Amino acid sequence: MTAAAPPAQPATRGQVIAWGFWDWGSAAFNTVILTFVFSVYLTRAVGDGEPSASAALGWAVGIAGVALAIAAPVIAARADSAGRRKRATGVWTAITIVTMALLVFVRDDEQYLALGLILLALGSVFWELASVSYNAMLCQVSTPATMGRVSGFGWGMGYLGGIVLLLGLYIGFISTNDDGTAGVFHIATADGWNIRLVALIAAGWFLVSALPMFISVPEIPPDPNRPARIGIVASYKRLVEDVRAVHRRDPHALWFLLSSAVYRDGLAGVFTFGVVLAVAVFGIPEDDVLLFGVVANVVSAIGAFAGGVVEDRVGPKPVIVGSLLGLIGVGVVLLFLSGPTVFWVLGLFLSLFVGPAQSSSRTFLARIAPRGQEGQFFGLYATTGRAASFLAPSMFALFVTLFDAERAGIAGIVLVLLAGLLTFLPVRSPDRSPARS
Repeated sequence: MTAAAPPAQPATRGQVIAWGFWDWGSAAFNTVILTFVFSVYLTRAVGDGEPSASAALGWAVGIAGVALAIAAPVIAARADSAGRRKRATGVWTAITIVTMALLVFVRDDEQYLALGLILLALGSVFWELASVSYNAMLCQVSTPATMGRVSGFGWGMGYLGGIVLLLGLYIGFISTNDDGTAGVFHIATADGWNIRLVALIAAGWFLVSALPMFISVPEIPPDPNRPARIGIVASYKRLVEDVRAVHRRDPHALWFLLSSAVYRDGLAGVFTFGVVLAVAVFGIPEDDVLLFGVVANVVSAIGAFAGGVVEDRVGPKPVIVGSLLGLIGVGVVLLFLSGPTVFWVLGLFLSLFVGPAQSSSRTFLARIAPRGQEGQFFGLYATTGRAASFLAPSMFALFVTLFDAERAGIAGIVLVLLAGLLTFLPVRSPDRSPARS
């Protein structure tokens, strides 16, 4: 695999900050739409709280994951070759924002459930595709010596963006008033209008936050050794060839993609089922879940920032291993304790470890990807992650079913994290030297 030349000029501090603001803005989809607000609105209000609505949400997101797994590596590789990585990020970001804005039409009526699920699933695909190219741009705004801090800065900005946005939306549009309206603006709640308006505001937030990166961060040059335009079938043939080349060149890189897919699904399970467990098992009031999300984002941001600093000294592997050990330990303790206070304390410890694990996984891959092929590698990263995305939900459901208790689902997630850790331990740490071919 022949690599393209590195960027001619190192990124400025302003370009790094602009790059981080995409993460800041993307919290509008990941935190508000997918995790804490709109998915809950779809299942609890539009779907009348029926288990079938939650199942439909799972199927919709699962199908979206399959579509992403098929498309991500080839789309990213084509963007790398053509020197259109930033352009690809912009296109997928714009389409994500459009799907978010269209959620304003999803009324509190079961007839609109299908529309909401389709838009949510499409948004998750487009957001992930944007993230693939965006993550590959990490190599354009950092050096091997600063990659950990820059990645941690981006993750931290994402968490902080989620904090600011969640607080603002909770105070302005979501908290309930005695007169039946919501927030300090006394927004009407009939027909889910306040939540639908939240989706529109979140779309605008993402748009404004993403613009600085597209203005200030330069595009990568095209790879002269790879044709910019190739057919779809040829793209997949090249993908297979490149996977084989990765295995020949560095088997540890391929093993990292597989092992990280397992533990990253465990991390996703912590977020996906954390809200359900908080309410059903630990007795957190539904209104307080949003406040917990705000505080959890603060703690996760601190963890991401700190993990990035530590990583630049010791490398990404110790940070990932330490974070996974922390998550497993806290998960085991949660199996045996109860009460809101317990969840607040231990849930925040979970948040502290999630940020560094995510950020250092991104830099681990960026350090082992050949120069000029970062987008393709992050496409494979997304693909392997989606291929394993059934693990945490399946293990959670299996343990809940076997023991007829939602608390038992924690054990399923812990086992996924443990499997990810054990398969990750043999992976060799990446070279941290400046040279990268």
